[in-house]
Amino acid sequence: MKPRTYGENLGHDSGCSIRKDKDFMIHYTCDCCKRIIDPADDVRYVVKMEVYASMDPSAEGDADDEHDHLEEIQQILERLEDAEDDALDQDVYQSLRFDLCPECRRKFLKNPLGREPIKQFDFSQN
Repeated sequence: MKPRTYGENLGHDSGCSIRKDKDFMIHYTCDCCKRIIDPADDVRYVVKMEVYASMDPSAEGDADDEHDHLEEIQQILERLEDAEDDALDQDVYQSLRFDLCPECRRKFLKNPLGREPIKQFDFSQN
């Protein structure tokens, strides 16, 4: 295995750039704006997200119906074993991690889902 050099990506899971320089300092980059975050001068914020399939009870029928839930779970598990593992894992569960600079953190907290702002009309007072 060759030694890592300055600016070489260490392969962090979130895709953010973590680099080691010759003095073994770790450098972080904001995953949103790509600005370098200096740990000595800047605050780095970490956002962790989990996205997973929800197994909500169906709205059909009562909770006391004669439906065998254990049998249904067993059938789902059998189907899952037959499916491709990687694709299925991505469909069922994902864990994400992002490094943000203070400005991108502020923007993220204002609009965590990244929705387009609703245009408000300025009506006159008639």
